[in-house]
Amino acid sequence: MGALHAGPPAPAVDRPLRVVAFGGGHGLAAALAAWRRLTPDLTAVVTVADDGGSSGRIRREMPVLPPGDLRMALTALADDGADTRQMAALLQHRLGGTGVLAGHPVGNLMLTGLVEMHGGDTVRALDDLCRLLGARGRVLPMADAPLDLVARVESTDPDDPARTRTIRGQVAIATTPGRVRDIIVSPPDPPVHPAVLEAIAAADVISLGPGSWYTSVLPHLLVPRLRAALAASSARVVVVLNLEPQPGETDGFSPEEHLAVLRAHLGGVALHWVIADVDSVVDRCGLLSAVRECGAELVLAPVAELDGAPRHDPVRLAAALGSAVAAR
Repeated sequence: MGALHAGPPAPAVDRPLRVVAFGGGHGLAAALAAWRRLTPDLTAVVTVADDGGSSGRIRREMPVLPPGDLRMALTALADDGADTRQMAALLQHRLGGTGVLAGHPVGNLMLTGLVEMHGGDTVRALDDLCRLLGARGRVLPMADAPLDLVARVESTDPDDPARTRTIRGQVAIATTPGRVRDIIVSPPDPPVHPAVLEAIAAADVISLGPGSWYTSVLPHLLVPRLRAALAASSARVVVVLNLEPQPGETDGFSPEEHLAVLRAHLGGVALHWVIADVDSVVDRCGLLSAVRECGAELVLAPVAELDGAPRHDPVRLAAALGSAVAAR
């Protein structure tokens, strides 16, 4: 089953494709590694709900956004020159030892320090690091305030007397056995930086996924100002499905179940393409039906690493994304 294209082609333009990619963590980094092969006009909009590890320690001690997912997006966009790649490696390096700094990535501390130097202006600090890295694009936070995620998780144990629990926090949600039934963000209507809304309004393509479905992908659709901007946008929206379910969040989910959960949270946001790995889909007819129910078209392509690891290959994913947007 090859690539199927949705809707009329966009007007031809003599400028790079404007892409805004939403997500967090390794999933967003994989999407950015693919998109940067297709355009230099790339904006990453990153989740700010991480409460674990270094990011959790920093957000508990200082009035800043959790820096970890922002750092990963920055390094994914770093230029390929020797000096900038070395700087990217430094940002990713975790300090050793057993003291209070042990385990902190250097980039988390650099970003936090720049935010403090700039009087709390995270976007200015991110722009500074983008320049240092020669970044192929821009990195922005999804909200101007740290977010907490609150989910209802249903146990898979029929003998569990408390079958459904309310779990607070990204790490707790991701590690609680069971199925997430619904999720909200707190505060429910956080402020969003004008640069994010401007990027959405100017975008040709909006990219969602891959990544932790409930804690990295869906949160963007739970922020009212983001969802309204996405619903009003004329950009085409492409969704990249995960290669496999994530333990603790989407155990046992098929690709069509991932899509059904996403559809329930769209709130007026249109979908145009859904990209799935051809070898990860068991029920192709079922997925095609689910995609069409969303008003989108399915692109089935080999997008996983050739060694069989459950990771998206940036070159193969770029080819699939390129085939979807080629008619713009």
